[in-house]
Amino acid sequence: MAGRWTSRRAKSCAWRKRHRPRSRPKRTSAPMTSASFRNGCGGWGIWTDDERDLIMPFRILAIAPTAFYNDYGCHVRIQGQLLGLQARGHEVRLVTYPVGRNAPGLDIRRAPGWGMRELAVGSSRIKVALDAALGPTALAQAIRFRPDLIYAYLHEGALIGWVLARLLGRPLAFDYQGSLTAEMTAHGFLKPNSLWRGPLTRLEHWLDARGQAVLASTEHARAALTARGVPASRIHLLPDAVDPDRFRPQPPDPALQAHLGLDPGIPTLVYLGLLAPYQGIDLLLQALARVERSWQGLIMGFPHEARYRAMAESLGIGPRLRFTGAIPYAQAPRYLALGDLALAPKLATSEGSGKLLPYMSMALPIVATDTPAHRQYLGDLGLYAPPQPAALARAIEEALVHLPELSSVGRALRARVLVRYTWDHTAGQMERIFRAVL
Repeated sequence: MAGRWTSRRAKSCAWRKRHRPRSRPKRTSAPMTSASFRNGCGGWGIWTDDERDLIMPFRILAIAPTAFYNDYGCHVRIQGQLLGLQARGHEVRLVTYPVGRNAPGLDIRRAPGWGMRELAVGSSRIKVALDAALGPTALAQAIRFRPDLIYAYLHEGALIGWVLARLLGRPLAFDYQGSLTAEMTAHGFLKPNSLWRGPLTRLEHWLDARGQAVLASTEHARAALTARGVPASRIHLLPDAVDPDRFRPQPPDPALQAHLGLDPGIPTLVYLGLLAPYQGIDLLLQALARVERSWQGLIMGFPHEARYRAMAESLGIGPRLRFTGAIPYAQAPRYLALGDLALAPKLATSEGSGKLLPYMSMALPIVATDTPAHRQYLGDLGLYAPPQPAALARAIEEALVHLPELSSVGRALRARVLVRYTWDHTAGQMERIFRAVL
């Protein structure tokens, strides 16, 4: 232990010397440092409070058992968090599945893939094999990288991370993004009456409590973790975030509008995200079929595009909808700028709903199903409906009637983002959480 502290102290002192300011900042009181730290660094420092926050950058090994990177919420959260930490001076390495796009600016190491080129979203048997390959890869990277902290995404990552943390004597932080068994059930991978449900639920609850810090994206998730016996002192609320400079209000692009066949004189409803039943897409299409006022819709996302296109045709709303397929995240602002009203029909209550944040940052009013996650982000600025087709249709109709007055709601939603939901704000929270467990 003493040797490890000496090594860490030496790194800290070397970093301080490299970043010592040229001019001597004014200090009004003695710095709050221990005698051992002062002696180890050669006496009293001359650091301001802001500089003291940066005394020791971390080495963070992140584990993400997913096909990173693809353009949907979980991956946007991973990318935003890790780039935010790097921007604050920390060294980050990400270990992930063999498939997925490389995200610029991140040090990504992949498990062997045996020729695999793509992986469907959701639970599947092939992921068991991928997790088995990810574990040894993560261990090899941990030995080379020598992290100060293991940061695990998803429960499979928490299991791998817990083993590494025990082997290396490092703390584990766990980014909890919802119930594992609930997700497996929602994707149809696990039947509600399956014999595996009990053991998997017990494993999930055991993993929930392995981290010295557990980061929950919603109040609902924090309450669920507390109910399962995770000590409240370990749970930290860390909502999703967005880049407000990228997602900012802008006029619609006439060329893109024409390319998609959208009429500038008709209100455009937009949805951006995964296309799946638990995301509420079936509910959304059934609701749109009941909306009598004039509208046109832009559905952006994947997978199951063909299935939902056929469903829209069967409901008689096919000509009013444009299915774009997957949209590169960098292009999402151009597409969202075509919208007058955003839609958030998600049904799953055990997960966050990060797709709200691009809508909010673009100053779009939002019709959303009434879930705890939606309430957390939107507060009293959301246009809520129970998760039934008729109720959601009424909420959309009402929003279309009052669309001109809702521009002020959109501006208030963007202001809410600027105060609470930027990646820099998130990275600052993570710094404080990680520092407390190191």
